Parts: sequence; C-alpha cells; structure tokens
Amino acid sequence: MTKTAAAARKAAASPVASTVPLRSTRPPEQINWDARLGFLMHDVSRLRRIVFDEVMRPFGLTRSQWWILAHLSRQDGMIQSDLANLLDLGKAALGGLLDRLEASGFIERRPDDSDRRVKRIHLTANGSRMIVEMRTHGHDMSERMLKGLSVEARHALVDNLALVKTNLLEIKNGFKNQS
Repeated sequence: MTKTAAAARKAAASPVASTVPLRSTRPPEQINWDARLGFLMHDVSRLRRIVFDEVMRPFGLTRSQWWILAHLSRQDGMIQSDLANLLDLGKAALGGLLDRLEASGFIERRPDDSDRRVKRIHLTANGSRMIVEMRTHGHDMSERMLKGLSVEARHALVDNLALVKTNLLEIKNGFKNQS
C-alpha cells in the first residue's frame, strides 16, 4: 500500500472524515452540492450540540433541559403546550423534562391568570443565573468555533444561515398547506 493510499484510508476512518474541504478541485458539474451542503450543515449542527453538551455537563443539564431554558430565556411564561410545539416534543415528554427542571429549581409552573387549567412556565432566579452561565460559556464556545472568521464573515454567515432557515420554513409550510 502506498503512503497516499494509507493516508486516505486513515482519513476515511477518522471521526471527522465526513468534513468536506470548502473548495473542491473537481469541476463544479462533478460535485454533488446538495449532498455536500446537507452533510456539512448536519455535521456542523451535530458537532456544535455535542460540544455544548460537554460544556454544560458540569452544570448537570442535558441538551433537552438547556434547550428549554434557552427558549424560556427568550419568552418566559410560555404555556406548556406552546413550548412543546416549539420544541417539537410531545406534551408528556416535555412534562417529564419540566418536572426535572422544576425539582432542580430552574423553573416554576404557575397558573394562567385567565385560565386556571393552563400552566405557564417561568424561569426562577436560579434558572436566570443558569442562563447567564449558558450565555457566557456559549459565547466562549462560539469564539473558539468561529476562530479565523472575520467580523464581516461572521455577519455574512449569520445572514446566509438566516436566509436558508427562512427558505426551509417556507418549504415546510408548503407541505403543511398541501395536507
């Protein structure tokens, strides 16, 4: 086996083998852009979640728990069913997560002022402190993750991803309208 073949085999076995160079030496018509983009976006998203899970592990929070806290930090006092829809979780699954967050002192459920059957979910002071921790560690992680990108490139990345998200939401809503 040649050194080049051995290096290629080692690279293929690597956990980061799915990363694709940003620039290909192949002609554009030979590149499967859809697959490349899909895998790249999936890998980046998955790796970011894995890294943030590790960052939050010392605080005893799971991904689902920190995701709930992050949403509540943006819209405190949400109704449980609205939060379940937003997170694409079943009400029972969300209920269990909320039970654990409430037992840990990060959230509290309060009755709605106009409908006592409805429970609103609020961050506690402890939950708000955890949000500060999450933001601090998240910022540090983002700085490491975006190392080498200029401020302009970072803004362009955010703008482009926001546009892709908008387009995907339009496609998703088109499927709903067909039903």
